[in-house]
Amino acid sequence: MAELATIARPYADALFKAATAAGAGVDLGSTIAWVDELAAIAANPQLRQLADNPKVTADQVFEVFMDVARSALPEMAKNFLRTVIDNGRLDAIPEVAKQFRALVNRRNGSSDAVVYSAFPMDGAALAEVGTALEKRFGRKLNLTVQQDESLIGGIRVVVGDEVLDTSVKARLEQMKAALTA
Repeated sequence: MAELATIARPYADALFKAATAAGAGVDLGSTIAWVDELAAIAANPQLRQLADNPKVTADQVFEVFMDVARSALPEMAKNFLRTVIDNGRLDAIPEVAKQFRALVNRRNGSSDAVVYSAFPMDGAALAEVGTALEKRFGRKLNLTVQQDESLIGGIRVVVGDEVLDTSVKARLEQMKAALTA
């Protein structure tokens, strides 16, 4: 079977072209939101099991998605979802969301960044960290924060395949490596 990234690429490209088409009047931010929501729903193992059941029709799977979705989906979302379900590519939706976000980021000249923090961060601290990170990485960053108590203190930032680790845990690991070498 082909790799999911290969399967997802045409769907992500088509969705991006449809969302950015002249006169489409589609907000890319809202498109990212509903694509991410569909990806979260599609990643659910129970839904996957239901969709893999040969007794369940594509229309029934589509209706389950509509019932589970938190918000009313636009017509573009419904058409996208119906196409993916009809082609039996439900498992590719999370990868489609990832590739779609990458296309939007490339167009906007930005990147997604995950800030792992040992403690909760307030808005002011996040804004300050965001400004410093944008200077460090040289581009606009879309920050999300996740708490990771194993860091002990400090932060760990992941931007694509780049990692900036200033956590206490990383410093302790460096000291351990230096002492045992």
